[in-house]
Amino acid sequence: MHSSHGGLDVARAGEILVGLGEGRTGRRGSGYRVSAAHVLTAAHVVRDAVLLRVRLDADRPSESVGRARTVLVSAAADLALLELLSPPGGPSPSPPRYGVVPERDITLACSALGFPRFKLREDPVPQPGGAPPTQYRDSCHAVGTLAALSNRRAGTLELSVPAPREDPDPHRSPWEGMSGAAVWSEGVVIGLVSKHHPSDGPGRLAAVRVDRWYLELDRNDLDLLHRHAGLPADPAELVPLPASPTPGLATAPPTAPPPPAGLPENLSWRSLGGLIEALIATPVVRDAQGRTLLLESIRPEVAAVAQRSPALRIDVINIVRSCLHYPGALDQLIDTVRMMEGDSTAMARLDAAVAELTDSDT
Repeated sequence: MHSSHGGLDVARAGEILVGLGEGRTGRRGSGYRVSAAHVLTAAHVVRDAVLLRVRLDADRPSESVGRARTVLVSAAADLALLELLSPPGGPSPSPPRYGVVPERDITLACSALGFPRFKLREDPVPQPGGAPPTQYRDSCHAVGTLAALSNRRAGTLELSVPAPREDPDPHRSPWEGMSGAAVWSEGVVIGLVSKHHPSDGPGRLAAVRVDRWYLELDRNDLDLLHRHAGLPADPAELVPLPASPTPGLATAPPTAPPPPAGLPENLSWRSLGGLIEALIATPVVRDAQGRTLLLESIRPEVAAVAQRSPALRIDVINIVRSCLHYPGALDQLIDTVRMMEGDSTAMARLDAAVAELTDSDT
């Protein structure tokens, strides 16, 4: 049974295949399965569709591709609810939880899984008769941050994620096809990817906020989302972020957040071996896009001088070495890793390495 509290489930992230009729090139988008027979996506993805299909778990034993129809479309909210005509078998998935981002000076870790244009690949399997290889779009797990006070007038969330290369066609965005992907933070859905604004640069995406749906949709549409997607009937029931305890559950007293790293100045290069190994052990650092996002999130001077390498260890060494040239930059790097990594065994190891360096200086 799928859990309603487990956050993003890769098997429920769908590719939306849109047919636009004879003589017109089709369109692709992303979506998320919110019940046995329903998928959320962006309204502009399904605009003018004459044929809709949803692909789940592509090239896996549980892959399914089936036709769908729209049961709700709102251009104002850029939201569509699709019904699968032949839902996959197996246990019925529970709906996700939905959350609201407060209008405060905070930054949250977030992620989205979709199928953008820059993930277009050629199938390595030879085609019969020497035919050209077929193409497919692989998944993109975009992991980044959002600043809560950006895009207030538009009513969207601004996601900062690792930037892909510009598309060879200057009229196309590398993010085409990512629209409709559910945006997650702390295990709840807070929006759907809606647009890539070229003026924001390749590393930012806009997502329509879940709480905005209550302003843009009428009561009938909200009732549909409540019945088929699990959206709370009342916006007051959205999970507030940063996450708060569930009412009625016994919880431990709140603890203060970890203090800044506070590393001593003039660290010797020889003393940093344990810290570098602990950094390499964290998932966000092991991911090449994650390292790029870390650099973009700290002092711009560090990103400008760091000599990047495709080799994990060399890349991390170069980033740490560059941080040492700027007072406080290594602290900032570690604090950003902490924000993106959260509570984990790898983060505990990194904190221990920091504590060892700090204690050795006292």
